[in-house]
Amino acid sequence: MVEENDNIKASFTHYLYHAYSDTYRRGAVDYVRALLTAKFPREDVSLEVAESALQYYLPELKKEVPFAEPENPTFTFIDLFAGIGGFRLAMQNLGGACVFSSEWDKYSQKTYEVNFGEIPFGDITKPETKAYIPKGFDILCAGFPCQAFSIAGKRGGFEDTRGTLFFDVAEIIQKHKPKAFFLENVKGLVNHDKGKTLVTILNTLREDLGYHVPEPQVLNAKRFGVPQNRERIFIAGFCNASDAQAFEYPRGSESRKAIKDILEEDEVSVKYYLSNQYLNTLVKHKARHASKGNGFGYEIIDHDHIANAVVCGGMGRERNLIYDHRLTNFSPVTHIKGEVNRQGIRKMTPREWARLQGFPDAFKIVVADAQAYRQFGNSVAVPAIQAMGERIVEKVIAHGN
Repeated sequence: MVEENDNIKASFTHYLYHAYSDTYRRGAVDYVRALLTAKFPREDVSLEVAESALQYYLPELKKEVPFAEPENPTFTFIDLFAGIGGFRLAMQNLGGACVFSSEWDKYSQKTYEVNFGEIPFGDITKPETKAYIPKGFDILCAGFPCQAFSIAGKRGGFEDTRGTLFFDVAEIIQKHKPKAFFLENVKGLVNHDKGKTLVTILNTLREDLGYHVPEPQVLNAKRFGVPQNRERIFIAGFCNASDAQAFEYPRGSESRKAIKDILEEDEVSVKYYLSNQYLNTLVKHKARHASKGNGFGYEIIDHDHIANAVVCGGMGRERNLIYDHRLTNFSPVTHIKGEVNRQGIRKMTPREWARLQGFPDAFKIVVADAQAYRQFGNSVAVPAIQAMGERIVEKVIAHGN
């Protein structure tokens, strides 16, 4: 009974870390009431009893987590399409408190909860989920998926985005009017649907919602301290026109890390090494595609170079293979078909992918490898987000909270 209602679970964990917020109080009480009813089925557990139990045990219920919010936050933000919390890490590092998070994927929710203590709310397209968003937060953060719009009007604006996830972001901005927003998307958004998608997004933000939006820019994570060639488009918007006029995108640095800087120090499990059979398959696959003018296949990255962008689908893990001769046992193993290759060619581990995205080693990976690769591939490069976020936050704080 308790497990089926994601909203009251999310409310409960949000209330533990934001007890000042009445937004989550009723959901937290409902959660405790459901727990008590399940434990004492013969008792009529009232809301008053549940409230008393919640307040009594509140200090004990709040867990120590790897990434707690700052004790004295200087601004507040919400984390939409939160994934595993890349935006949250960056914004907390800048002194912010996350007062609402939303992520529909249950495996990502699990990783998020272990690291931040909160279960994100679910489907943000549902009105009942949006109803939990508290009033008065400063910055909206969202790495929303890229979707095509059915352009109904001549201009392409708010009404034309209905049925897409961007519409839900715009609807929340329209209702809550944060001081600023920070949006991130794939580089392909620039040319998506021959540029119409981005035009519609900017028309919506500028003309329909009345925000001042500097021209978006594509930034590469390799300039912000991670050895990964990852380009993403960043969009910032401000209530205050002078903030937008004075805003400058971060430039990053030419000084770069390399693959060797993020490799695991200890011997890596044999399961990450390719078998001879699989390696031969990759060689043939690449040769076949190269003959058709398509070079995609696999790639072995030199330790002094940087990685290709980590992605969650297809042959994403094979695009960043490395040589690693530390393995001492090259005997066949049950989960690999055939003999392990003696060149020491292996996939990068989930922890190495985490480092490629700028996640600290204290970040807990609590899911199976397949899910971990997907989660980090879908996530953001934390240092790039933090550099961009810093430029936005300084404008918000300058006007006070």
